[in-house]
Amino acid sequence: MTPALTQPVMIDDDAELARSCTQWRKLPFVAVDTEFVRTETFYPIAGLIQIGDGERATLIDPLKITDWSPFVALLQDLSVVKVLHACSEDLEVFSRLCGAMPVPLFDTQLAAAFLGMDFSMGYSRLVSALLDIDLPKDETRSDWLQRPLSEAQIEYAARDAQHLAEIYHILGPRIADAGVADWLFADTAEQVAASGQSIDPDLAYTQVKQAWRLKPAELAVLRVLAAWRERESKARNVARNRLLRERTLCPLAQRQPDTLQALSRIEDMHPRTVRHEGETLLQLIRQGRAVAPAEYPQTLPEPLPSAANRLLKVLRKVGQQEAEKRGIAAEIMLRKKVLEAMVRTGFPNGPYRLPDELFGWRRELMGEALLKAANSAVEVVE
Repeated sequence: MTPALTQPVMIDDDAELARSCTQWRKLPFVAVDTEFVRTETFYPIAGLIQIGDGERATLIDPLKITDWSPFVALLQDLSVVKVLHACSEDLEVFSRLCGAMPVPLFDTQLAAAFLGMDFSMGYSRLVSALLDIDLPKDETRSDWLQRPLSEAQIEYAARDAQHLAEIYHILGPRIADAGVADWLFADTAEQVAASGQSIDPDLAYTQVKQAWRLKPAELAVLRVLAAWRERESKARNVARNRLLRERTLCPLAQRQPDTLQALSRIEDMHPRTVRHEGETLLQLIRQGRAVAPAEYPQTLPEPLPSAANRLLKVLRKVGQQEAEKRGIAAEIMLRKKVLEAMVRTGFPNGPYRLPDELFGWRRELMGEALLKAANSAVEVVE
């Protein structure tokens, strides 16, 4: 079922954007979506901003707008709820486009999980479940930087904004009735805060998969390579893996090639990288090898052993019980990283304490139960 679409409005000048933002700031909410391109760049390039006010969709052309201050005021207006869906990349778009984040933020994917629907529910599936509408997917990966946009692109983008507003009309009251609105807005505020934090290049090596396997001397090389990759990707606005694939980082740090030929034999090393960055990479490896032992990074924590699975299961059950009691998706109550952080505070023999990763309403709701469960389970975890 696909209902008729009210003809969307297209905004392509600063004055019209300012007028519209003034009107939107009088509303209790606006639904916000973005279309962007991010195939080979570090930062997303905004192709379209969509606003749904419950009556019609408005499309903002970011290639024509030069003054974003009225839109910033809308995003930061605490009296207007901004409704988005699974918005981590949208937040990056706003940060890059106008240096502002939407607050307060109502994420419909998160709201669905708080209401016991599937965790990480995709937008199309949510629209189908709540509105009984099957969304077309033809334009999902189209070129949003082309001009003029096709009629199909315009309709696709407008429908997203229109349906997002309709979904909020359904989920908003349900969240209020369930008494979890404060939890939802606390989680989205945390998401906004985290989105505004950039990776410290000198600590980028700690995020590399399998880095825990490396010795301190190898980590010294990895630290130099990962820091260069992070800085250069941002400076050139090039996707990290286009500059240097992550899968090559640990092999580079371990094998430490000293010639271009040896560099080219590293698994997954792209020939383009050898041609353009080869001499630089060899210099970086030499730089890492020259680090004094006293300056080596400490080895990174290993993954928890299989023996910890029993305790993780015990702790996970605390979250599952709370979720069942309140009709919330179990995955949202206690994230894996929180459970693992708690296990690390005392594994294998305890005593255990609450980790810093557990805070806010989750700590208040489940902190005591988690402590009791962990420390009572010590005798069965060896």
